[in-house]
Amino acid sequence: MSIIGNASEEKKDTKTVLTAKKDNVRHNISRLPMYFIPNAGQIDSRVKYYTKGRNIGFYFTEEEVVLSFIKESLQKDTNNKDTMEKDLSENEEDEQRIALAMHFIDANPDVKIEGQMKDTGKVNYFKGNNSEKWFTDLSTYRKVVYKNLWKGIDLVFYGTNGQLKYEFIVYPGADYQDIVLSYEGSHDISLDHEGNLLIKNDWGVLVDKAPLSYQEIEGRKQLLHSSFVVKHGDNSVYCFEIGKDYNPNYPIRIDPGLIYSTYIGGNAADQGTGIAIDSSGNAYVTGITSSLDFPTTTGVFQPTFGGGFSDAFISKLNNEGTALIYSTYLGGSGAEFGSFIAVDSGRNAYVTGQTSSLDFPTTAGVFQPGFGGGPQDAFVTKLNATGTALIYSTYLGGSGFDAGSSILVDNANNVYVTGGTFSVNFPVTAGVFQPVLAGSQDAFVTKINAMGTALIYSTYLGGSGSESGVDIKIDNGGNAYVTGLTTSADFPTTAGAFQTVFGGGTFDIFVTKINPTATGLVYSTYIGGNMSDRGFSIAIDTTGNAYVTGETDSLNFPTTPGAFQPAFSGGIVDAFVTKLNAAGSALIYSTYLGGSDTDIGNGIAVDSGGSAYVAGPTCSPNFPTTKGAFQRNLAGSNDLFITRLNAQGTGLIYSTYLGGTDSESGGRIAIDNKGNAYVTGRTFSSNFPVTEGAFQTMLAGQSDVFVSKIDTELIISPKIRVRNQNMTAMVYESDSN
Repeated sequence: MSIIGNASEEKKDTKTVLTAKKDNVRHNISRLPMYFIPNAGQIDSRVKYYTKGRNIGFYFTEEEVVLSFIKESLQKDTNNKDTMEKDLSENEEDEQRIALAMHFIDANPDVKIEGQMKDTGKVNYFKGNNSEKWFTDLSTYRKVVYKNLWKGIDLVFYGTNGQLKYEFIVYPGADYQDIVLSYEGSHDISLDHEGNLLIKNDWGVLVDKAPLSYQEIEGRKQLLHSSFVVKHGDNSVYCFEIGKDYNPNYPIRIDPGLIYSTYIGGNAADQGTGIAIDSSGNAYVTGITSSLDFPTTTGVFQPTFGGGFSDAFISKLNNEGTALIYSTYLGGSGAEFGSFIAVDSGRNAYVTGQTSSLDFPTTAGVFQPGFGGGPQDAFVTKLNATGTALIYSTYLGGSGFDAGSSILVDNANNVYVTGGTFSVNFPVTAGVFQPVLAGSQDAFVTKINAMGTALIYSTYLGGSGSESGVDIKIDNGGNAYVTGLTTSADFPTTAGAFQTVFGGGTFDIFVTKINPTATGLVYSTYIGGNMSDRGFSIAIDTTGNAYVTGETDSLNFPTTPGAFQPAFSGGIVDAFVTKLNAAGSALIYSTYLGGSDTDIGNGIAVDSGGSAYVAGPTCSPNFPTTKGAFQRNLAGSNDLFITRLNAQGTGLIYSTYLGGTDSESGGRIAIDNKGNAYVTGRTFSSNFPVTEGAFQTMLAGQSDVFVSKIDTELIISPKIRVRNQNMTAMVYESDSN
């Protein structure tokens, strides 16, 4: 259950019940402390743990959990439950209170309540001038756990991002039907047409979203019917019901959510632009920061801001999302932008981007130790596994504007980079496919040796117009696959390719496969309709099929029969997902992906089963989501989306929004072999979804990096977990008041 006090922030989640007018109750608890305090005698003895914000408090007793809300400038309430709150209140004269109690029916009277995940913070309580009634050095905890509340069932409470959440853990042999609860202080409890639990009270309605259940049987995830049930004859008592398709011999998980989600940032503007993972699930993130206090760690290569407008950063987050293994700036006295990141088997990180600094950190013996000229150069940097030193770092550029967009490392630690260049003297190598600049700006494709001392190959890629290489991948044979955007009617294509003629409009996507020596093209094709189409990310499966995403506003963008979304949905642009066969001669599938507003695919990855994972920003209130998704409604002006398509491109396995009430962008994505998606980007939202114990749970500046790990496989725990993570609850004034 999530307790959210600002009704306006959740209006799109509660259309059926949000009818508040006049003076809505707006208990903004976005900065509610995410810890629980033990009661050492400072408040009502019935309370074992509590947490308290400005206008809200949660109190945990052996028999119930009391939810106490305060409305200022109104007559006080004298409800007996509120004596717990009064012990901690300061200005009660102008406050009205309401308390609801979640009561445990037929529960274990000897239940043990304990704090878990001890925090580093301590609490001191001073009241009056009698020091014997003072309480000091009280520990704080991230969780409160009711052990064996019913036989074989624990109840866990935790707080995150201003919300109280709970989770039932039903161990093997226990019966979930033993879970029976009631709300005291409510007028009655009912269900709406979506199965949400509505708890009516003096101030309006508390809303708990309907639970969702999944079960894994013989490796297949099956959606189960699950619901709240209001007990007949008592409209304050409710329980859970699982449908007849439930198999008691297998575990079940209800309402999955984020595995972890965290901010990373300082007091200015920060943005995540690239993400990679290692075999242990540690996440490596790069991007741009203008924060002088961006979080860094002891002993790293560059612990302080280099100067200028911005620096790049490289941060390594542990596999639980709770701590930075290392974090460092990367930059000189000008401006840097970290665009993309890769990691090798030795856990060294490789970053590319762009720099205007004449003193960007480079290392001795590298291919290009000095700035090439023009407004900026690309850079390629290899950081050691501990983040303490550069293995190598080099500029990459000529006398014009050069920018690195994407980087990849092969098994021999050779590095592949793509981007865009205006330089007529961009470094190229002999014998490559295209040794000269063909237009105003071309893409470039460069392969650097493992020491960073020489180019194995480097080539332009473009026509007489303008190109930019945006993403690059390689296959086991050393072929490089590049996607991006082109304005050129004479972009180099190959005979028999899917689309050899420019589609029209301003831009078309290009997908080009370059042979291992860059002396020729294996295939090269446009993909596009009669408007503007841009390719932003590419992935390759084990058989050499290419998966591309980006944006299109073409009504005739090429799609395939039976695709998930064959027609443009509206707005400015839609995302698209296109699977091109290994020969580059035909589409295996191609689909739009979007709603009625702007949708952009910024990142794509593919798993061993051929499922494509796509992420990017969306402004659409009707972007397609799936039942069981973490977040099914648009929360702000634009959110991130994370979507997993089936291998045929005909349907969605999983699709969710991810965002707060302000704005999110980005969407670079990585996946592991368990169906978990790792995404990064930029958020302006102070209530972006974060998880308990995450490294940074609050927005630190104008915008922060976010890093989120989402379970799209709905992997089942060995224990039964009854989760209500997505339940949204709020208190507001109803029309009848």
